[in-house]
Amino acid sequence: MSTSPLFSSSPRQQGLAIAIVRIITGVVFIAHGYQKLFTFGLAGITDGFTKMGVPMPTVTAPLVTLLELFGGIGLVIGLLTRLIALGLAIDMLGAIFLVHLANGFFLPTGYEFALTLFVASLALVVGGPGRLSVDDMIASRR
Repeated sequence: MSTSPLFSSSPRQQGLAIAIVRIITGVVFIAHGYQKLFTFGLAGITDGFTKMGVPMPTVTAPLVTLLELFGGIGLVIGLLTRLIALGLAIDMLGAIFLVHLANGFFLPTGYEFALTLFVASLALVVGGPGRLSVDDMIASRR
């Protein structure tokens, strides 16, 4: 019995869907890491983290900045996807609980955007890199 494409998808389509989520999520993280590093600078991010009450801001500010920039690049190319996505999911949990939760759900200061990035990252931890990734090419060679 054949099912309608409206209600089912092939493994190929699912792999492509995950790749789309991975690439766009990576682009968003690259933009935020780039902004932190080259617009605000590490000193500015450290100062901001201090004012927001983020623990150990001299450690967490550079760590978050570099994770978002280089982790975003890793997601775009699909290299070490699950590991990077786990780090980014933890990053977004920190953003939610340490910064945005007290401001409610909605933007501009609420947690809805960080929650969306958390869920996208978590989906990549669970689902893997999808097609069109370095991870998939490595796995295919084995």
